[in-house]
Amino acid sequence: ILLALPVIFCSVFAHTHNNVKLTRETKIIAITILAEARGEGQGGMYAVAAVIAQRAFERKRTPTEVCLKKWQFSCWNGKRLKDLEHLLKVPQGKYALALAKNIKLLSRDFVGFANHYHNNKIKLPYWAKGQKPVKTIGNHIFYKL
Repeated sequence: ILLALPVIFCSVFAHTHNNVKLTRETKIIAITILAEARGEGQGGMYAVAAVIAQRAFERKRTPTEVCLKKWQFSCWNGKRLKDLEHLLKVPQGKYALALAKNIKLLSRDFVGFANHYHNNKIKLPYWAKGQKPVKTIGNHIFYKL
């Protein structure tokens, strides 16, 4: 049933972006999801959003603070909102915005309550050495550290 969550979520919440002014916070979360996982399908995007939600929960921070924390999500390294806003116009943008607007409602269990991940095509990050992954979804490997 967990694998069906992104599809269920899409059909239930995807309409929530219509005719609503986007807040800075919603844009930042959606852009982070898009920059990190727009090529990973709905499951991969949902998984990245669930990690953002998990970090926010654990660290008692807002999802926006989690996204913008230095060196956490590479898409923000040296970038500002205006540099990345064009991502909201890609076809996956509507789904990312729905995830961002409903970030506190996502199932963090979808990624085994993971708070870290990396792409399987990169060299193993220092923080993943000796750690056991909790999930693999698409090209991302998830860890609960």
